[in-house]
Amino acid sequence: GDGTAFIFKDEPSVFTFSVHCGKNFPLRKQQSDLDISVEDGLEDKEYLFTVADHLPWLLESFRPDLVLYDAGIDPHWEDELGRLRLTDQEGSQVRTKSRLQLIEQILKTGLYQRDLYVMKTVVSRGVPIATVIGGGYSRDIDKLALRHSIVHRAATQVWRECGM
Repeated sequence: GDGTAFIFKDEPSVFTFSVHCGKNFPLRKQQSDLDISVEDGLEDKEYLFTVADHLPWLLESFRPDLVLYDAGIDPHWEDELGRLRLTDQEGSQVRTKSRLQLIEQILKTGLYQRDLYVMKTVVSRGVPIATVIGGGYSRDIDKLALRHSIVHRAATQVWRECGM
């Protein structure tokens, strides 16, 4: 996110790309090579379309040797600072679902689909990808941990599908 943009701002061999809410924290953002500022309240489908509109041509244009993917969870609808509306589960009755039911629901949601799309798109072009967890502002540590685990579930799926 913001720290990555700052670290690499003067490094011409690194291209930084960010899709984020323009009005969220921090108010004054670091400049990425390409910043896509979206409106408050953007939901799963529109967010995923935004990523899909940019990622393929960026990979073709820049032709990276490696992609470092910061899988921020601050676009989640319950995030205290993110101001977007991506989902990590359907419905709000988390405590009444079994662990398996919860995982099955995660596989249908915005954060998972975003992570899966990014990793599949990169890997399908033969580019190595490494990911880190990022963002996520909530006082509920259990919910944060679950959201941060989504990128690992998506990576496992990419691993299986691509025969890695």
